[in-house]
Amino acid sequence: MTLIKSISGIRGTIGGKSGEALTPIDAVKFASAYAAWIKNRNQGQQTKIVIGRDARISGKMILDLVVSTLQAMGIDVIDLDLSTTPTVEVAVPMENAQGGIIITASHNPKQWNALKLLNEKGEFISDADGKEVLALAEAQDFDFAEVDNLGSYKKHEVYLEKHVEAIRNLDLVDIELIRKSNFKIVVDGVNSTGGIFVPALLHALGVKEVIELYCDPTGEFPHNPEPLPENLTAISAKIKETGAHLGIVVDPDVDRLAFVCEDGSMFGEEYTLVAISDYVLQNTPGNTVSNLSSTISLREVTEKYDCCNYSAAAVGEVNVVTKMKETNAVIGGEGNGGVIYPALHYGRDALVGTALFLTYLAQRQISVSELRAQYPNYTISKNKIQLEEGMDVDGILKSIAEEYSAMGNEVDTIDGTKIYFGSEWVHLRKSNTEPIIRIYSESASEEKANELANTIMDKIRALA
Repeated sequence: MTLIKSISGIRGTIGGKSGEALTPIDAVKFASAYAAWIKNRNQGQQTKIVIGRDARISGKMILDLVVSTLQAMGIDVIDLDLSTTPTVEVAVPMENAQGGIIITASHNPKQWNALKLLNEKGEFISDADGKEVLALAEAQDFDFAEVDNLGSYKKHEVYLEKHVEAIRNLDLVDIELIRKSNFKIVVDGVNSTGGIFVPALLHALGVKEVIELYCDPTGEFPHNPEPLPENLTAISAKIKETGAHLGIVVDPDVDRLAFVCEDGSMFGEEYTLVAISDYVLQNTPGNTVSNLSSTISLREVTEKYDCCNYSAAAVGEVNVVTKMKETNAVIGGEGNGGVIYPALHYGRDALVGTALFLTYLAQRQISVSELRAQYPNYTISKNKIQLEEGMDVDGILKSIAEEYSAMGNEVDTIDGTKIYFGSEWVHLRKSNTEPIIRIYSESASEEKANELANTIMDKIRALA
């Protein structure tokens, strides 16, 4: 059993003992601490929190615990129930709420769940704010409301339409152009809320033929929910079987977006952000941001345009958003298919990414594979090493950084250790969401990228 407290929220497996997993006691404790943090920031005001969940099996149980806890803390609750992470992010400012919680473990398997915590802007709370919440939880420094001061409860089921309508109204989304393209699209909703929200968006954008694959929100994931090529064989086959123009794949909470080409090949989740950024920059020149583990293709696409600069951020959505605000970026995100478009909101959003991509595809009047061929063909090898108890991860990363720095390589240590080998790189860092070290490497060929990764993994194992 595992319980992880980090910048990404409170994440753990269901079952086991309190303090060692995401048990009901832990859900109540951390929800209480977050509620206390919200009240401390808004003293003298009646506070309101928006909450939603993905469709995983434990979602309703955890949501009910959290809703009751928030009411017990004297906080009014707006419950979106089955929703998406970006939809909750959009709803927080629309409701003039002081915060938000999404019950989701994102791409993790079904035994996991989590509390993702938002501020009054509908953005993930900062590292410093997260530490305050954790300190309140550790000290159990919170007071519950007396009976006459309990929070109210309302269930809102209008935010699918509100989110979709906000996307439809964006200047760079051309509904008529999409409609005229007569797209046939297969959607893999991994039996979570993407199965509700993505088809609804597509129909609202004028797509007449939507083929639903795993779109029943039962929480029984039909495959590993992370949208990686090895998990997408079924949609690849369905696209070829039906003659669809493309496939759309999202993770359980719909903040990651991957496309599959008309021939069943992968567009590559790294290139989701690259292609959408290319479209955005053609129409609204400006700066871009991605994290250190993302492809260098975004930098190369950005530098095609005058007065456009690329910046790298530490891994983690909140870090990318911070850098985007610092640089006034017009588009940004992460190489895992996370698109952040500030014209709508500062959060990874597969729905707005889908609308922008379809507009660009309709405008270009080429196939998805032809569009993909217009970008560099770098390969990123994504690997991980399971952490064993007692491993000195920080010491291992420091040793590797010192070794390669002494050899004359450029080394970046703002987030783990990133080593540059000319136009190639390897980035290794401790995961915020799982007990693993992630090792990402990029090169012009899969063979070379894997070779770089294997060299580093061998060094990690030797040091461990």
